[in-house]
Amino acid sequence: MMGTALSRWSMSYFTAALSFLVGAQMLMVAGYGFPAMAAEAPETLVLVHMVAIGWLSLLMCGALFQFVPVLVARPLRWERLVLPAMICLLAGLTLLLAGFLQLAGVFETGISLLALAGTLLPAGFLLVVGVLGATLWGAGLSLPARFVAVGLPCVLVTAILGALFALLFSGFLPALAEIDFRTQALPVHIAMGLGGWLSFTAVGVSYRLLPMFMLSPDRERASSRAVWWGGVAALLLTALTPPIAAFLLKTGLPDATSPATVLAVLFGMACLILYGFDLTFFYRHRKRRIIELNSRAAQGAFLALALSAVLLLGLLATGTLDQHIGALLYLVAFGWLSGLGLSQLYKIVPFLTWLECYGPVMGKKPTPRVQDLVMERRGWIWFALYFLGVLAGTESLLVDQPGLFRAAAAVTLLATLAIVVELVLARRLANVPDGKRLPEGASRPRLFLPRLPLNSDKWRPQ
Repeated sequence: MMGTALSRWSMSYFTAALSFLVGAQMLMVAGYGFPAMAAEAPETLVLVHMVAIGWLSLLMCGALFQFVPVLVARPLRWERLVLPAMICLLAGLTLLLAGFLQLAGVFETGISLLALAGTLLPAGFLLVVGVLGATLWGAGLSLPARFVAVGLPCVLVTAILGALFALLFSGFLPALAEIDFRTQALPVHIAMGLGGWLSFTAVGVSYRLLPMFMLSPDRERASSRAVWWGGVAALLLTALTPPIAAFLLKTGLPDATSPATVLAVLFGMACLILYGFDLTFFYRHRKRRIIELNSRAAQGAFLALALSAVLLLGLLATGTLDQHIGALLYLVAFGWLSGLGLSQLYKIVPFLTWLECYGPVMGKKPTPRVQDLVMERRGWIWFALYFLGVLAGTESLLVDQPGLFRAAAAVTLLATLAIVVELVLARRLANVPDGKRLPEGASRPRLFLPRLPLNSDKWRPQ
């Protein structure tokens, strides 16, 4: 693979993302928001957006700034916009959370904080899409890059709908008050965010990361292309069905959108089955016989994704989707997306740390392996504890036991904190023996801020 530059700010994005994850889990343990409160309560909205934007979206942005150049074998374009994008996202999210607290009556100001957030958050995501889109533009897009290319407009749709919600809650755009946003726009907002931006992009990135880290064949397969086409079809149907249904209702024409919804679900399920076949292929045909912990832990995330699909079908079959939608979204957000994110961070952080620290002396001095930066014998305990906590939390939501959910959330919080500590130890080279830690010419990387200028401009994954 051709060398590419290290992303200066990816580690800062990861640090901010992990901070929001830990903060959200602490609130869950304290009984803040759902399920102790209604799903539409402002307190629940605080939790939801801490996870969706603060944790998952910042994590995805930081990862894409590093790996999109790898996918297209060219440098990141407009790199100077990466820091302003993070500032806009953090400031916008802070205002959004404060605006929800304002709605909950925690404090009162004469300023519409939600309206300000509805400006800054879309601006931040627009900068992210601009940087990544400019990097993808004109390049020969591999299959993983095509997944990312679909995820970028999805995040814009999600951000725009979120901004409209914020303006509506703030009393602006009174014409929108006549529209039933909860039934017409909210499903699209959730589907484009969790399904398009986060899940579809995560699937695409996994098509590159798993073969790279397990040394598996990474050629395009017919099943992989079918996953892309089927996913695009499912996303389009999901995005277009609510506005078409509203138009038909307004004009008095018969509603023909139910078959489209069924078709979107069928496309999605077919994609998951084919994706499962591809994952099985990667694991079975790997050259690295003993796989590292990040690839083993990712299996828990893939299992959570499969369980999410089974749960969705079960809820649809029993007509209880509205009643248990919280359990389904929790399993998707914390089992599938967060599980995959944490498992890959366990490799990405040591990998980038190794490149930043030992890249300048690679081939000149003896250096430790990437695996030497972590202690997998200790780390697997935390991942096992994490996924057990997620499964217990999902079950407690299904049986409507808020107390048990708080206990399960405490387990996932403990595991997450332990994984964060492992990442900090890897970043500080604490697991590397003293004799190999800092050979001549190598320097200890900063914890989460870049060195200016960065020590190692070029790297070549091994």
